Amino acid sequence: MVGVAGRKLVIVESPAKIKSISAYLGPEFDVEASIGHIRDIPTPSEMPAEIKKGPFGKFGVDVDNDFEPYYIVDADKKKKVAELKRLLKNADELYLATDEDREGEAIAWHLFEALQPKVPVKRMVFNEITRDAIQRAAANTRQIDTNLVDAQETRRILDRLYGYEVSPVLWRKVRAGLSAGRVQSVATRMVVERERERMAFRAASYWDVEADFATTAGEEFTARLTALDEHRVATGRDFDDRGVLTHAKAVHLDQAGARLVADGIAQVPVCVTSVQDKPYTRRPSAPFITSTLQQEASRKLRMSAKESMRVAQRLYENGYITYMRTDSTVLSQAALSAARSQAREMYGAAYVPDAPRHYRSSNAGAQEAHEAIRPAGEVFRTPAQVSGELRGAEYALYELIWKRTVASQMADATGSTATVKVAGTLPDGRVAEFSASGTVITFRGFLAAYEEGRDEEDSRRRKAAKVAAEEERRLPQLHEGDGLDVARVEAEGHETVPPPRYTEATLVKALEQKKIGRPSTYASTLGTIQDRGYVSTQGSALVPSWLAFAVTRLMEEHFGRLVDYDFTAAMEADLDDIARGDAHRVQWLRRFYFGDEASSAEGLRDLVEDLGEIDARAISTIEIGDGLAVRVGRYGPYVEEVAPEGVDPATGEMTEGAAVAPKRASIPDDIAPADLTPEKARSLLAMSADDGRSLGVDPATGHEIVAKAGRFGPYVTEILPEAPATTTTRKTAAPKPRTASLLKDMDLASVDLDTALQLLSLPRTLGQHPETGVPITAQNGRYGPYLKMGTDSRSLETEGQLFTLTLDEALAIYAQPKVRGRAAAKPPLRELGADPVSGKAVTVKDGRFGPYVTDGETNATLRRDDDVETITPERGFELLAEKRAKGPAPRKRAAAKKSAKTTTRKTTTTKSSASKAAARTTTTRKPRTS
Repeated sequence: MVGVAGRKLVIVESPAKIKSISAYLGPEFDVEASIGHIRDIPTPSEMPAEIKKGPFGKFGVDVDNDFEPYYIVDADKKKKVAELKRLLKNADELYLATDEDREGEAIAWHLFEALQPKVPVKRMVFNEITRDAIQRAAANTRQIDTNLVDAQETRRILDRLYGYEVSPVLWRKVRAGLSAGRVQSVATRMVVERERERMAFRAASYWDVEADFATTAGEEFTARLTALDEHRVATGRDFDDRGVLTHAKAVHLDQAGARLVADGIAQVPVCVTSVQDKPYTRRPSAPFITSTLQQEASRKLRMSAKESMRVAQRLYENGYITYMRTDSTVLSQAALSAARSQAREMYGAAYVPDAPRHYRSSNAGAQEAHEAIRPAGEVFRTPAQVSGELRGAEYALYELIWKRTVASQMADATGSTATVKVAGTLPDGRVAEFSASGTVITFRGFLAAYEEGRDEEDSRRRKAAKVAAEEERRLPQLHEGDGLDVARVEAEGHETVPPPRYTEATLVKALEQKKIGRPSTYASTLGTIQDRGYVSTQGSALVPSWLAFAVTRLMEEHFGRLVDYDFTAAMEADLDDIARGDAHRVQWLRRFYFGDEASSAEGLRDLVEDLGEIDARAISTIEIGDGLAVRVGRYGPYVEEVAPEGVDPATGEMTEGAAVAPKRASIPDDIAPADLTPEKARSLLAMSADDGRSLGVDPATGHEIVAKAGRFGPYVTEILPEAPATTTTRKTAAPKPRTASLLKDMDLASVDLDTALQLLSLPRTLGQHPETGVPITAQNGRYGPYLKMGTDSRSLETEGQLFTLTLDEALAIYAQPKVRGRAAAKPPLRELGADPVSGKAVTVKDGRFGPYVTDGETNATLRRDDDVETITPERGFELLAEKRAKGPAPRKRAAAKKSAKTTTRKTTTTKSSASKAAARTTTTRKPRTS
């Protein structure tokens, strides 16, 4: 490149883009990557001593001088900046081709500031990496959008002020090392609030009646009891979360009442009293935006938000989809034509409406020139066309995006819904009315390509989905007055269920509905609240920790405005205003931090300074009823009696024999807050009473053996005598006591000395292998009991074998071929017949990651909508065909060893108002920037 005139340097964010973009541009272009941000506001520990003493020392932001930030080049980016400067010396033009959003615009501005180019600078933007898009972007450049830069900088300063002012309060009053954040604290509060609802929930029981009715022609259909004497029969939705019936006129059936109706309807004549037929129409969903892609990938592909964005990033960088961080549902004219023509080719002209469908974004801030997420190019590649290039998660996500995009431009699904009412007069004179609905889809429309998933984790939605599935059926031809026979009638009992916990998909949806945060930040927010220990997962459900309860309570009571949903959404809207140039960043930050005299709104600074006394113990206490409370301690949560046994908690009066101190017990990590009922807590306290219970003395060592309840379950251990005092100053490692967890069928209250000594004897040596002389031991591990001989391990079937297995039996186990990763092959769950391609028998089997179909050569996991009991042979063959089309997964190559890094001294730059203004003038007004 050196010495060649007319060179053009293009800087992108990711190295993955270099190869494709270089191929699409001419030989005069050199493409290099910044690898994300190159500058940021440093932490105080990263600042030079002279800067730390000045106005930037507390936040890295001078709050008294127009909130001017202090930037430094990141330590790991100094070498990259030097390389870019070297390349720039040989270039005649600089193209800043970072992503076309606020972060990308800010990266472009920081590159300009750090590189200080002396050549014309052009801002090159694109939202897909195809030849036409890249060449069009290079020919139609623009200026750096300083409004977008301001919006990103305001958000960065806002988050710095928020975190640096509020987090220290958490350190002092809850626990050191905690963090607060503008979006993460609100997201945590939402998860905690849902858990509080579950804790306050009280189940209500109700009964209903289901019957099968038969026509004179022998056709049967199922209906449910919906009314008695024209009063609606109560269902689950008629009860609130306290278990109270909310509709006074609804009939609440108990077991006796439901059985009375069931017995009575079987004895009396019934007939059709009403038949209604209504048209059915269902419209396709809009193309994907970031949040809806994350939701659907979670539902259908079981991807986390972070994983779906990581896969989408790879698809974008390799030219398969458009930019994946967007909140716009708009499709370009070329994309509309591509989707419509593809739908017409694959499904027929009848499946494409006369005019293109246009979707309006619900987010007023979706103005940053992005399209919806769609396949890249002016002609979409079908999943079959990319199956030879994409594998696994990449193929699955591309297929999902392709289907959603094409379906968005297809015709409505249409049909009809019939509702039938059947009535009979019971022996006691009451009229029982049953209802049944059936939907017949006569034209599938967009459903031929795609159907949106449901949140299966929501038990209420799951029940609704079951009802919907029942309704997607054809009812017999019926007319008013037709007599029917009762073929079956059954009374069924039900209980209301608590509100479902959030999953990643439903939390993203809720954040979006409340307009909190931006789609591009949801994945990182979900990761942060889990990494901080505020939230964990049980299956796909998000469960808050007791620590999250304490932090949320402090925030609600002392920083209520900062975790208020409307206030947080308003901040996001204000950032959108700054991005559009409708608001000024300095004025907005001044109101946020110092307050607004016009509205008497208190600023963050005064909010923190005027906190008053915070009762740290009260903040970390969560009462659960029955005189019990959970406290968040330094070493984890524990349950405690509000007052010792025999002490009146209200007056402090003590009865004879009252306990001196309240009982306490650690709470195991696997007990979710809503699952810790007073009964469960009492059980933990009872187990804790045995904590340290002496079982006796080990005759072999003379050490006392005790049984304890620990955070990770009950265990036994030995008490070692104190080491004698020594005069030497050299430290020696203290001996560790033998410790062993109780087996699954053991109970802490009943474990005895002999059992404890058996446990402490593990690992047990059975003997040596007669041929190799290697010892064989029986051990209890994290995944269950097993044998170990050198590096060869074999699983045992039961924990009891740890103490009873002989050397001969162990040798017999080792004589068998080793089965890696699983036990003996399980019998197939179902047989589907011969595959039309391979000719081999296809079966459904249960695997490590769930059920799958196989013909012995190709395996294909069942999708979420597939059921083992109902899957058809055709569906099984289809899954195998799709898997074959994808081809074998590529083997992973060993990663190349990285060279050792050298530490370089930081250089710092101060961003002054003057320099920023000058930079903006250079990048927005000079004729050479186009």
